[in-house]
Amino acid sequence: MNERVIPAAEVGHILNEALPYIHRFAGQTMVVKYGGNAMTDAALQQSFARNIALMKAVGMNPIVVHGGGPQIAQMLDALGKSTRFIDGLRVTDAETMRIVEMVLGAHVNKQVVSLINQAGGRAVGITGKDGQSIIARPFASEQELGFVGEVDHINPELIRSLEHGGFIPVIAPIGVDAQGNSYNINADLVASKVAMALNAHKLLLLTNTPGILDREGRLLTGLTRADIQGLIDEGTIYGGMLPKVACALESVEAGVEAVQIIDGRVDNALLLELFTNAGVGTLIR
Repeated sequence: MNERVIPAAEVGHILNEALPYIHRFAGQTMVVKYGGNAMTDAALQQSFARNIALMKAVGMNPIVVHGGGPQIAQMLDALGKSTRFIDGLRVTDAETMRIVEMVLGAHVNKQVVSLINQAGGRAVGITGKDGQSIIARPFASEQELGFVGEVDHINPELIRSLEHGGFIPVIAPIGVDAQGNSYNINADLVASKVAMALNAHKLLLLTNTPGILDREGRLLTGLTRADIQGLIDEGTIYGGMLPKVACALESVEAGVEAVQIIDGRVDNALLLELFTNAGVGTLIR
């Protein structure tokens, strides 16, 4: 495949544009939720891993929280395990939870770790069970969902230790309760709670959409809480975007400076959002 040759002057302009952002974000914790097409497309996987390694190399402290819904579905299908959903949530019995834990905590987590390490980073994979980092409770629902969980609280000591040791924590969204039971938790929610617990500078949510769109399908690049509430009231924000927006609002209200909803289908999406004036998503303050 022939790669486009970028003129030297253009390269210099891009690097100069990035410099003030590198200075501004040096030493800052950035929590990145990794999911969607970025996790299943081989080229985007490599791009994401290089972006994370570069963030660490220029002095930022990225923390990755990954999903894995498609991979779980593939494994359940391969094992002939039927799946039932209630309000978009997978009903998770004990057998299904063992499969979920295997897929997220072993296969997907270690694949992400390996990709970042191959890109020059020093990634370490954990689940919320390690160091009891994510304490879970059953998801609040009138329906019986089994081992679908919510975050009760985050114990950040292990994550901070890895971060301060120069490593890149890669977290599978599996929590544990006081009895040692494992729970599958939405990765957006885990990323939000981790960002709040670590007083992160930014929370970046990779999605399969350009960001938040208006009624005409145009990207809204900067929003406040009032803006978002108006979009919800008029029905512009709905469906799968609602829980992401709820996580974003909770995070900024708890002190995270900004949440960015980014199109993970764009090559080098993280770098474009963090280090250029253009950006590739919606910024919520």
